[in-house]
Formats: sequence, C-alpha cells, structure tokens
Amino acid sequence: MPVIGVGTWRTFDVRGRAEIAAARARVDEALEAGASFIDSSPMYGAAEEVLAAALEGRRDQVLVATKIWTGSKEAGEAQAKRALAWFGGRIDLYQVHNLVAWETQLAMLERLRHQGAVAAIGATHYSPSAFDELATVMRTGRISTIQIPYNPIENAVERTILPLTAELNLGVVVMRPFGEGTLMRRPPSAQELGPLADFGVHTWAQALLKWILSDPRCHVAIPATSKPGRTRENARAGEPPWFGPAERKLVSRLATR
Repeated sequence: MPVIGVGTWRTFDVRGRAEIAAARARVDEALEAGASFIDSSPMYGAAEEVLAAALEGRRDQVLVATKIWTGSKEAGEAQAKRALAWFGGRIDLYQVHNLVAWETQLAMLERLRHQGAVAAIGATHYSPSAFDELATVMRTGRISTIQIPYNPIENAVERTILPLTAELNLGVVVMRPFGEGTLMRRPPSAQELGPLADFGVHTWAQALLKWILSDPRCHVAIPATSKPGRTRENARAGEPPWFGPAERKLVSRLATR
C-alpha cells in the first residue's frame, strides 16, 4: 500500500538542544502515525546527523533512506562511512542524489549492498532536464527505486519516467509533493474540498498527497514539515479509499486555477 513518509530537507538542518528536541518530536509523531519511511541527504546540512540522534533507541522502527551527494569517489566513501555509523551500520535505501557521478557512486553502493550494509539502491533527480539521463540509469537494472518531484504543477514525470517505472517495476519516492510550498500559498476553501470528504480528505495537504498516491505507480510521498500535528495529519492521506480520475482532475483544477 502507498505510504506517507517524512522528508528532512530544511526541517532537520538544525542546531541546538531545543531544535534537535523538536526534530525528535517530529519523529515521535511520525512513528505514532505509522509514517516510518524517513528520507535525508548530506546535501541537507546537519539533517542526517540530527535524524540519527532523533532515532536513538528506535532505529529498527524506521526505514532510513539517504543519499550520496558528491562527484568524488573518496568523498562518497566518507559520506557513506559517516551515515552508516550514524544509522547503526545499515541504510535501508541508499540513493545517488541528483545523479552526481552516478557510475562511480553506484559501484560503491553495490559493494555496500554485497556486504549487507545497504538493502536497496536508488537514484534521484529534481529537474526534467535530467530525466533522459535518469531513464538511462533506470534501464541499467542497477537500481530498484527512483525519487522524483510530482504534484499537479510539476508533472513532467508523467511523460516518460512514470511509464518506465511501471515497465521496469521500480519503486517511486515522490519529493516536493507541495511544489516546495508553492501549492500551499492559496489553499482551496473547505467548500471546494467538500467533494473529497468521502476519501478522508479534509485539508489541502491531504488532497495533494492523496492525488499523488492514487497513481498506482507512486509508492511513497515525503512531505517535510516543522509544524506539530502536521505529520499525523499528512499520514492520513496514505490510507484508502483512493481517488479516481474525477477526483484527481478536481485536485489538478484547484491547484492550477
């Protein structure tokens, strides 16, 4: 079943006791809501280390997805060494971030998988200009997941990438479900969302997340938030019933009006 996970971009790049405690509270809320997939990256500043601290004593309750983000073989190995130390010697999904030096980094991740330190390998990119290269990596047979942006205003993946994931049976992690906040600036009214109430949707964030996960090619969406209660609210969008074509069309219309 599709799930709502947790992103750590910006929200976990924090320092100081109070901020780290707040990040741990987001993990508490996520686990209580059943959102056990958490995604990070060395690109996100202190986020990996802060996430590791927030998971202290409960690492086994979470699927940790993180990334290698460097053009250097040596720096990639150093990133992996740090992350494995932080996350108990195991990364559930290790991804090549933005396809940076993907041939070099895939070789390293494959060695780590052979050693049992990595369960699955993926690749990510945010830009449609890189989707041809992403498709090339997908066709190598060396990855089992991709991470891409997808929402009603960023839907370029519908042309070739999502059809290819179905053809190759790859997992799909969706970043930027709210268009980096753009889609949240003018949320529809409760009346406009009324037709979606029977689907368990009562907020615009839930509507956007369910729009994504109602596409059977999408498996995990990873919204990031620092607001208490929002993770629990978001997680409800990962439960059936799913939107049909009419409901997805309504959400798209509300997003692009």
